Amino acid sequence: MIAGMSPSPEPQPAHVLVVDDETVLAGMVANYLQRAGFRTSVAHDGRRAVELALSEAPDVVVLDLGLPGKDGLEVCHEIRRHSDCYIIMLTARNEEIDKLIGLSAGADDYMTKPFSARELVARVQVLLRRPRADRVVEEPARTIGALRIDVAGRRVEVNGDEVEVTRTEFDLLQVLSSRPRVAFTRRQLVDAVWGEDWVGDDHLVDVHIGHLRRKLAEVAPDLVFVETLRGVGYRMGAVR
Repeated sequence: MIAGMSPSPEPQPAHVLVVDDETVLAGMVANYLQRAGFRTSVAHDGRRAVELALSEAPDVVVLDLGLPGKDGLEVCHEIRRHSDCYIIMLTARNEEIDKLIGLSAGADDYMTKPFSARELVARVQVLLRRPRADRVVEEPARTIGALRIDVAGRRVEVNGDEVEVTRTEFDLLQVLSSRPRVAFTRRQLVDAVWGEDWVGDDHLVDVHIGHLRRKLAEVAPDLVFVETLRGVGYRMGAVR
């Protein structure tokens, strides 16, 4: 170190906000995350969860769906209006609709109770290895037919109208548009967006692609920007 210079401050560990009305479970999850090297905060209701999410700006929110009063979906929507943090939704119900609704609210992932604390930590670690939304990417915008993808600004437009997409939806669109007309398997998309050590299932891709398609179709109902290849996966290409 050069004389007279102060040492660089140590980087802060990632911050995880755990939200669950089951106080014992929330405490156990927080303790497990702390042992893995994370800073944690805990909230037991939706109002407090939103307050902490806005005041402490966590990197990840582990959010229970079945909260009293303001439920997990409402909390997720409110957090998404102000923050681009990662959100993992927890649900005690295994029905597919719960998972679909949670992801449409802006969650990046879901887990069904009961779950392994070790798997939860692994999923948090995988999410944090993904590029952050505020990362500057020096790349020109991509134009595919009526679709424009501003990689640096993380904006999506169709015929000049901006389409609001989640972080994960944008990441999938970015991967698909990097090689238009080239087919990507679900596994390739998982590896590119979630990482090669992803511990979830490939069906997550279908859920996010479905939400992305609906948003694009609201602006351009006569165009299909993401095609399904049966038995293979997906590819990019505006098709009438």
